[in-house]
Amino acid sequence: MTAAMSAVWDLVAVPLAYPFMQRAMLVAVLVGAVSAVLSCYLVLKGWSLMGDAISHAVLPGIVLAFVLGLPLSLGAFAAGLTCATLTGYLKENSRIREDTVMGIVFSGMFGFGLVLFTKVETEEHLNHVLFGNLLGVTDRELAEIVLVSAGVLLAVLARRRDLLLYCFDQQHARAIGLPVRRLHYGLLALLSLAIVASLKAVGIILVVAMLVAPGATAYLLTSRFDRMLAIAVLVAVGASVAGTLMSFHMDAATGPSIVLLQAAAFVGALILSRTWRPAAAPADPVGSA
Repeated sequence: MTAAMSAVWDLVAVPLAYPFMQRAMLVAVLVGAVSAVLSCYLVLKGWSLMGDAISHAVLPGIVLAFVLGLPLSLGAFAAGLTCATLTGYLKENSRIREDTVMGIVFSGMFGFGLVLFTKVETEEHLNHVLFGNLLGVTDRELAEIVLVSAGVLLAVLARRRDLLLYCFDQQHARAIGLPVRRLHYGLLALLSLAIVASLKAVGIILVVAMLVAPGATAYLLTSRFDRMLAIAVLVAVGASVAGTLMSFHMDAATGPSIVLLQAAAFVGALILSRTWRPAAAPADPVGSA
């Protein structure tokens, strides 16, 4: 038993003996927690494609920020907000459905970003925007991620009930006097910030999985929103910790390892939900928040 416990301890202690692994673990946990919280609202709202749209649309902002010598996170956030605002404007001023508008906007911005990406002489770290580089997080980037993650979490907690009602029943939220338009764009801004924080961890290609898988997994296991939040955060943080450790011992990419474990958790939840189904969703989820 002692030998087994020692082996388990080494699995955790050996990677965390390195400062870069300590930073990677902290970033993975923060990004996982923020993405999990937002994913619950995105799944409830039916906005899974919105996370995909904004994550791909930030590419031109990142490249332009690199060319202008500005912080990449600033360019990513500006591009994400542009995508969200443009999507909302086109939806409100045309007969096209929202998912169609999102597809047009994000594919157009992503294509523009790829054109810029191939024309600009880039350093290696720009390639990490596409695929992530969790093990290469610097102290400055860590501070930025901590600040952004804390801000997003505090903002969501402050308006948690309003956001829940908006996502569950927008018409009811408007009828009782909630600022629906402000909540709409506020949620999009928080989503953009979360994507900016996640880029260093998993990159543009995989960030959508971080913003969908935890909430979808939790949705299969419970019908109460407070439990959904707790399960989503537990799944995301657990996958982040296990994936980071697994990538060290297997010499694998960290971001894809985390996403792979989240996908495995979803499959497990799907199998479990087929044998044990939660009760039907309550008519008023706000009361369970």
